[in-house]
Amino acid sequence: MGRKGNRAIYFALVMFALFISSSCTPEEEGNKGSTMLSDVAYTSDKQFSSPDDRKLTYWAELNANVGSIKSNLAEVPFFQEWQQKTGVKLEFINPPVNQAKEALNVLLMSDNLPDLIEYEWINYPGGPEKAINDGYILRLNDPIDQYAPNFKKFLANNPEIDKQIRTADGSYYAFPFIQIEDKLRTYQGPIIRKDWLDELGLSVPSTISEWHTVLTAFKEKKGINAPLTFLGVPNLLFGIEGGAFIGAFGIKKGFYQEDGLVKFGPSEPEYKDFLSLFRDWYAEGLIDMHFSATDMETQGMNMIMGRSGASIWNAGSGIGTWLRILKEKDPAAELVAAPYPVLLKGERPKFGQKVTAVGSNSVAISTSSAHVEEAVRMLDFGYGEEGHLLFNFGKEGLSYEMKNGYPAYTDLILNNPDKLSPAQALAMYTRASYYGPFVQDTRYLDQYYALPEQQEAIQIWADTDAALYNLPSAPKTERENAELSAIMQEVNKLVDEASLKMILGIESIDTFDTYIEQLESIHIGRAIEIHQQALDRYNNETPSY
Repeated sequence: MGRKGNRAIYFALVMFALFISSSCTPEEEGNKGSTMLSDVAYTSDKQFSSPDDRKLTYWAELNANVGSIKSNLAEVPFFQEWQQKTGVKLEFINPPVNQAKEALNVLLMSDNLPDLIEYEWINYPGGPEKAINDGYILRLNDPIDQYAPNFKKFLANNPEIDKQIRTADGSYYAFPFIQIEDKLRTYQGPIIRKDWLDELGLSVPSTISEWHTVLTAFKEKKGINAPLTFLGVPNLLFGIEGGAFIGAFGIKKGFYQEDGLVKFGPSEPEYKDFLSLFRDWYAEGLIDMHFSATDMETQGMNMIMGRSGASIWNAGSGIGTWLRILKEKDPAAELVAAPYPVLLKGERPKFGQKVTAVGSNSVAISTSSAHVEEAVRMLDFGYGEEGHLLFNFGKEGLSYEMKNGYPAYTDLILNNPDKLSPAQALAMYTRASYYGPFVQDTRYLDQYYALPEQQEAIQIWADTDAALYNLPSAPKTERENAELSAIMQEVNKLVDEASLKMILGIESIDTFDTYIEQLESIHIGRAIEIHQQALDRYNNETPSY
């Protein structure tokens, strides 16, 4: 069915996809290690040009760090250099920060789609397979085979990645962001004011009981109104979805696997124990009273202004950003990482933040493009040797210099003369700290995490068993995606509404059984079954390369 014939169907499904999001980029980060060029077997790069100097149109949401400096990607040095290196000229269309989903809904009604669309295609209503069948984006199997030698070679050497970037029917639909190194995928966890702990004679907490003691001391002895602050948007309890606090009860707020069986944390009995904990802490004033509306700006201000003494956030935009500002006001201020909490001393955390190897954002080519070869070759550039350096380190002699074979950032990144933070400078001259069509290099993080507190944090947060329980990016069929989206729209709404009411004390914790019955009535069991089917297929699949 063609694109125009699918408009009514598309709008009937649009809202099904809005529940899934990841407001965090790869932290705009990763971890220590070294993704060496030889590890991914690149081929040489060749420059190519848009025919007749035609500009390919590129639709992509502004990254938050970029958006704080520039209003259009055309003004960003990285994108200027990418065009220069490939010979392909781009015209950019940028929806505002955090409005990509809404803007894409309008875009897809157009008769003239841009050539390139960077989006979370995995969250398209019905999945990327439906986006292909609806006539919006191209199936890329043949174009990749013909025009993407770098990407093909990478997939041949990494069959597990190959399995995760195709639809259930084997279609390639976009060029992905890849974090192949395991340590790149953990960058977030509990953060606490170490100077306050020292002042109060307390140690960094590791158990739920110790956390209660610390937060109570922050409130009663430091006079803090919001001892623990965390993100409550874009959905309720977003800040704990990586596993903080809820993971102590052996579950997470989402889908996971255990002994090969898929489970959904909010439908497990232990979710009641977690809600009881946060209900008590809320009543005692230990968590931000406005936690359900806390966004990144509010969370940051809580920590910087001393309204909170603990949070759950990233090593770069959390510790790296907050600590520098805190020390300008108080040189004695200290922020350190705390391990993911457990119930009993000495236990190893079952869950912790750990993203999949394939990022949710990827770049697709629309069916409106008349220059598929140029688009594919430009996207393939990021997986080649020269493109790898550009995407991760920028322009040699400007943002980095090669020192004994090591791409070392210059002061333009680490001590920017225009007072840009390292996160902002990286976003201007590279794409190392956020999604794009390339393989992330851990050597960028060796330099980005310049503070010892950051380097220690990622080691502490990675010390969990999360890898044993996380679901891989297992492709689902168009029908499965559509059904799952419809179910989860209702499930997520119920989970958030019921959780908020029980935490705030609006409803008794004894209503938990009724809540479980409601989850079953809106088919959470079928949603789990769909994930199970996809996982089983993934585990039994033979990679195509």
